[in-house]
Amino acid sequence: MTELSPAVSLTRDLIRCPSVTPVDAGALDVVERTLKSVGFETHRLPFTQDGTPDVDNLFAKIGSCAPHLVFAGHTDVVPTGDLARWRCDPFEPEFNDGRIYGRGASDMKGAIAAFMAASLAYIERHGPPKGTISFLITGDEEGPSINGTVKMLDWARARGEKFDHAIVGEPTNVSALGDTIKIGRRGSLNGRIRVLGKQGHVAYPHRAANPAPVIARIVAAISAHEFDRGTAHFDRTNLEVSSIDVGNAAVNVIPGEARAQFNVRFNDSWTLETLRERISAVVKEAAGEATVELEFLPSNAVSFITHPGDFTELVASAVKDVTGLTPELSTSGGTSDARFITRDCPVVEFGLTNETIHAIDENARVADIDALAAVYLRILESYFAR
Repeated sequence: MTELSPAVSLTRDLIRCPSVTPVDAGALDVVERTLKSVGFETHRLPFTQDGTPDVDNLFAKIGSCAPHLVFAGHTDVVPTGDLARWRCDPFEPEFNDGRIYGRGASDMKGAIAAFMAASLAYIERHGPPKGTISFLITGDEEGPSINGTVKMLDWARARGEKFDHAIVGEPTNVSALGDTIKIGRRGSLNGRIRVLGKQGHVAYPHRAANPAPVIARIVAAISAHEFDRGTAHFDRTNLEVSSIDVGNAAVNVIPGEARAQFNVRFNDSWTLETLRERISAVVKEAAGEATVELEFLPSNAVSFITHPGDFTELVASAVKDVTGLTPELSTSGGTSDARFITRDCPVVEFGLTNETIHAIDENARVADIDALAAVYLRILESYFAR
């Protein structure tokens, strides 16, 4: 096999660490060792909280003045699934047909490797930046997201770190490297509904209170409700019912209760508070006189937007210079740790393609990893030349 580029070699080294959330398995050591070799100051940041797993994290920086560009990402990965279905050991990467196979190749160890390679190349060419480059790397993105990025940002803020812009290396591209930059994300809210009835025999309905028609009305109402018609950068808010259950195996028994659960992906028209209020009103109207319990699960997934401007144009220009594609500025997809970083500075997301993330035989194109490193290098050179 031909000699690997720095970005691909680092991707291989990171994949070899079986860092399934919340286990680090040496992944942060790879990042820390690489960055320290060119002068980065590093801080390991283990955080803990009752009821959640302990998580190790890494903050590294070179430079001490503005402008401050932070690269954020995660070294933790999701479980492998059925090992027998993998073409290789998911933590012993295999190269085939121009791709590297292994858990985390695209989500998102390839991006972390690419930004490390870009940073090393920048420092080799230009020396330390006229500003600051930093890494905010967590081991808790695929998990509860409690002992990771949020607490790292609190720690950084307390010590006086001020970030000007951030790039998160999530796999944003749909079919080709360069087709999509994420400039925002929808929020996410989960809820549960419980309708209390009275169990009885189906032949004597006057002695019972059937909750099934009530839950059906509620489900129909919240599913059909138009929350909004979308905004400038977001699709319309969407609620999906994911479960309906009466827990009843007998056909001649009126159930005593009925349950449903739902998820809402919401745009920047809403806060968690205003969305809860609207859903509560819709449920109450549909329920009528029935006894209904509505519970909203805790959420830290708020909607955010980084409005197009100089920074998004700089990133998009770098993407086009390297890939030849003009990226779409998108807010689609699920949540990411960018939702936390937006509180401190404007943030965009750009990484590899996402067609195999979380899947059996997750992989990334080797050429894409190198091209991504070239994009990040172009961003660094443009950012610190301003």
